[in-house]
Amino acid sequence: MAGPGTAGYHGTVLRVDAATFDISTAIAEFRSQGYARLGRVVSGDGLAALGARVDDLMSDRVRHDGLFFQHDSPTGRYRDLAFGKGWQGPSNDYRKIEKLESDPVFRAFIENPLHARIARALIDGPVALYRAVLFTKSARGGTELPWHQDGGVFWGVSPAPFLQIWTALDDCPLDAGCLEVLPGSHLDGLATPEGGVIVAKELLKARAEERALPLPARAGEAILIHNHLWHRSGTNATGRRRSALSVCLMTASARCLRKKREPRRFVRLFE
Repeated sequence: MAGPGTAGYHGTVLRVDAATFDISTAIAEFRSQGYARLGRVVSGDGLAALGARVDDLMSDRVRHDGLFFQHDSPTGRYRDLAFGKGWQGPSNDYRKIEKLESDPVFRAFIENPLHARIARALIDGPVALYRAVLFTKSARGGTELPWHQDGGVFWGVSPAPFLQIWTALDDCPLDAGCLEVLPGSHLDGLATPEGGVIVAKELLKARAEERALPLPARAGEAILIHNHLWHRSGTNATGRRRSALSVCLMTASARCLRKKREPRRFVRLFE
């Protein structure tokens, strides 16, 4: 259930004109390299509203049924993460908050007109949301995220999503554990059918450590990411929170493949 202060954000979310902003270069780079920088497209007012909402959700000032939370690992190592615990009380050390489409402030941002233009340029027909997730590295360091791909059997959907719009809500410099990518790695598809974390022999074969490209970003900058692009991020050494929102979009014709529970239903956007 929504708590107090949950009215949707109706200020100026973007600092660019969504109707005239050039996306053609970014679309071409996304297709060839698996990622593309859009530049700083979110307004100061938009960042302030989203940042305040992160604080509200982590502190329990605002609550919604169905949000998914995951706390940082105690060591900062990905392999030490605890799964299935969800909400553990007010904390600044949540590394992930998912299902943000249920929050009106985040929902208003997810459905902004620039996102709509990009989605319609890459996805045929009606568009749906696979997930909207906040990734945070707290001021205490957060948790590393190893080389991985966002797809495979675990994702359980067909056709597979391929478009993510990643937006920095705080400054994400090199020492904050910025996003790192392996350009062009999406072109070879999934390294394993299961997807997820890339196994060591594939990393060696691809010379991932040599070819890794850091993508430091300023607050408000957006980056297009192909789901099959190899990407990772380290821990945060700045002493300040580093957070980013990843919005994964797909065709509304996609269907959930899971068998154990009722199939997921995906929210349609931009209608």
